[in-house]
Amino acid sequence: MGAGAFIEPLVVVTLLFGGTWVNRNSDYHLLGRRRVYQNSPRSSSPASSESSSGRSSPSSSSSLLANNDEVPKWRMREIRVLGLRKEVMSPNTKRFQDYFLSRLLRKFPFLVEAWYWALIYWVYQLGRAFTAVTMVEGTVNVARRHALQVIHLEQRLHMFHELDVQHWFLKHPFLMHWTNRIYSFIHIPGTILFLVWLFYYTTAQNRIDLPLHNKTKGEADASSAGPKLYAARRRTMAMCNLIAFVVFTLWPCMPPRLLSDPNISGSIGKEARSYGFVDTVHGAEGESSVWTQNKFCNQYAAMPSLHFGYSLLIGLTIMSIPLAPQHRRSRTIPLTMGLRIRIPSPRRLLCIFLGVAYPSIILMAIVATANHFTLDAVAGAMVCGLAWTGNRVLLNLLPLEDYFLWLVRIHKPERRGASFDPDEDTCRHGRFGVKGVIVD
Repeated sequence: MGAGAFIEPLVVVTLLFGGTWVNRNSDYHLLGRRRVYQNSPRSSSPASSESSSGRSSPSSSSSLLANNDEVPKWRMREIRVLGLRKEVMSPNTKRFQDYFLSRLLRKFPFLVEAWYWALIYWVYQLGRAFTAVTMVEGTVNVARRHALQVIHLEQRLHMFHELDVQHWFLKHPFLMHWTNRIYSFIHIPGTILFLVWLFYYTTAQNRIDLPLHNKTKGEADASSAGPKLYAARRRTMAMCNLIAFVVFTLWPCMPPRLLSDPNISGSIGKEARSYGFVDTVHGAEGESSVWTQNKFCNQYAAMPSLHFGYSLLIGLTIMSIPLAPQHRRSRTIPLTMGLRIRIPSPRRLLCIFLGVAYPSIILMAIVATANHFTLDAVAGAMVCGLAWTGNRVLLNLLPLEDYFLWLVRIHKPERRGASFDPDEDTCRHGRFGVKGVIVD
């Protein structure tokens, strides 16, 4: 790994802090007065300007503290389990909205998202690390048998083409080299970059609750989905991790690249080696990553493939992202016999292309490098689907979050988005819009 042990974490940290800066609330100032634009519809409202600033004067600070004394100490949260609903009380952290850390999060709201990502990622990785360090030889043998079972099933389904794909790439060293890099270095940075972009496109650039410079309230060159769509996708990623952890803990599966171990004796070892899979990533000329090659990494968690599950989630989100009104306009082309065909806007066509290309490239990479079977990708897609439709279950953890924020005396910035139907948990957007879960 060499310098990668330092460079790769640095890239992740740079993306997170870069996303924090790009998604900053430029309409809010921590210490000074709020900048007011002459053309802003809110520039003539001193009250709104003062309320959007930080601790700019003793009088405003006293007013905020007085209002905090009137804030209720408790709030109601709704818990939903299997169709049952129950309201519970949790601390109302709004009383801490004038504290420095609360105002810092209001200035840099993506810091909350960086914390969420770190929590989701490291809880998942620590779970994998625990299974890795406590793994016994019997578990490895079980993982090998499961991998052979996957091959047998793919053969019966006439979809066992992984060897053909890898052999083709091995004949093209240049493509194989870059495919190794895609597998090792795109998954985590690409996911973070997607979160930065999605937050910017649905929340930071599209301040539905506030007017932007030279634009009226609700008018922005961004997605009309609002921040709740972003929150739903973030929860979907968390659910993917949770479901995948349960699956590979209960059903460990060896990746194809490890089947060629020459030290395994017996008929199982002979059959495993007979397929001839090559570990292209971790070989002498490979491009291994610090995230995939360490003693705390569970090497027997091939099923399901979160590389593909995440890429599918990203691709579907990009394909179906609600666009700003000026980017939705399609063209109708007349054909013969009175027929017409409607062509989506250039922006929508670009979204469709990127949404299809990204998971396709990742699928090619995980198969060509012998890190996953095709059925691993199918399982990853199923995990993505379950998480996409069931991500709302994580909202039941909001009372626990309220207690945590109460303990650390922080008020998380509130975000308001597009029109929301609480009965259907959906949001509708235009001709090229989507109907998807967006509750926060």
